[in-house]
Amino acid sequence: MAEALKRKGRSGGRAGNTGRRGTAVIEQMPWAPPLNIDRPTEPLDDVGVAAIHNGAMRILEEIGIEILNAEALEVFRASTGCTIAGTNLRMGRDFVMEMIALAPESWTITPRNPDRQITMGGRHLNFGNVSSPPSYWDMKLGRKVTGTREMCANLLKLSQYFNCIHFVGGYPVEPQDIHASVRHLDVLYDKLTLTDKVAHAYSLGRERVEDVMEMVRIAGGLSHAEFDATPRMYTNINSTSPLKHDEPMLDGWMRLARRGQGLVVTPFTLAGAMAPVTMAGAVAQSLAEALVAVVLAQLVRPGAPCAIGTFTSNVDMKSGAPAFGTPEYMRATQMTGQLCRLYKLPMRASGVCAANVPDAQATWETSNSLWSAVQSGAHMVYHAAGWLEGGLIASPEKFVMDCEILQHIQRYMDPSLTATGPDEIAVEAIAEVGNQGHFFGIQHTQDRYATAFYQPFLSDWRNFEAWEAAGGVWTAQRAHQVVQDILASFEAPPMEDAIREELADFVARRKSEGGAPTDF
Repeated sequence: MAEALKRKGRSGGRAGNTGRRGTAVIEQMPWAPPLNIDRPTEPLDDVGVAAIHNGAMRILEEIGIEILNAEALEVFRASTGCTIAGTNLRMGRDFVMEMIALAPESWTITPRNPDRQITMGGRHLNFGNVSSPPSYWDMKLGRKVTGTREMCANLLKLSQYFNCIHFVGGYPVEPQDIHASVRHLDVLYDKLTLTDKVAHAYSLGRERVEDVMEMVRIAGGLSHAEFDATPRMYTNINSTSPLKHDEPMLDGWMRLARRGQGLVVTPFTLAGAMAPVTMAGAVAQSLAEALVAVVLAQLVRPGAPCAIGTFTSNVDMKSGAPAFGTPEYMRATQMTGQLCRLYKLPMRASGVCAANVPDAQATWETSNSLWSAVQSGAHMVYHAAGWLEGGLIASPEKFVMDCEILQHIQRYMDPSLTATGPDEIAVEAIAEVGNQGHFFGIQHTQDRYATAFYQPFLSDWRNFEAWEAAGGVWTAQRAHQVVQDILASFEAPPMEDAIREELADFVARRKSEGGAPTDF
């Protein structure tokens, strides 16, 4: 079966360009972050949009958000549009709208390989890898285990290899064999040497944020001025729902804002637990929590590049467990997209599921969440490949299965599929065949057959008898073999020896200084 999966074609394992030389493990689509050519799905009418906006503004005006970072409170206090009582922050809607209008409607992030630049805004659609699970599952192990550096590195290799993965978020699995004080140093070293795509910093204390910014700067061969001039990386922070922002995340948020780096705020609002049980109420609360962070960024640095993330879903009311890829999740994502367009801010969504293994449940829930991101007009889709158990497990087989879905989406957005010129209407070809024969052999088909339709790298389109004769290999088993073949042939993207040495020296020095505190 492994040999059957090996085909000559394009790939993304060698990252100095858009493909690999020679024989590739799979034939995949080229690096080409898609443009979303569809109109967004808008379940709310104008009255509904206004109602949710008004709800978010009333939360900010009448209830307020707890700000647990003293420096952030002082920044708000120095402005003229805020009322502060202890740690409770309230602000008027006119002030909120004035501040968020300073944020750009579209912005780019340029990693060490400028060919991997991504755009946040417009019709741009970017997919990222699974981020932050503490545990790992693959078919070889057959059980759930804690993450290690090797597992993390292998998922980074998959993130680099697949052209449909456009940015590399947080740790694809938490390597718990590395002490928390230096974990960020080792993982970022691996990330910056095994990939050349957009990277991320966790906002978990001053040292981690400053270390990651410096490592990204070194990896890009940039001066401090060049790093500060345009986004080279980003952070994603979460509010502490309901209605709180904590100390370390706002600290990192302000540090990246001062240096002009990308900022994404994603409240984690589970309807029925950390937000109202109604989806409109949960979305309104989520927006209020997000807009506070956007206002803060603009007070720190007017024009700071910001995006609003959505992670609004529901819980299982029988157990309290979070559910993902549900109809409620999809509608909440689409509704958030409508409000992001009202605020003229880029949007982040996620590709998530509650399934525990890469099975049919994992596929339909992830597909629901990914398509809701597309329908909402999202620009950044977190966890688009590899997520299981509500974010507690990363799986390489699931990663590969998800990349097939991502390629479907990319092909779906290909404008050639909806072209309507004379060659596409093909009246002459229809006349040539008439009401007898078939289209297989005519020149119109011969000129186009190689590129006319999407070609899967994982799906098996043979009939049952042929599939059974070839071993009857199920999808997750095929994905497992693809993972093994990719890892066996992986080549890291090129990096100058001097830059690699400078990175290694920085890591060694920071480790000798003790890394980062773990009591944030």
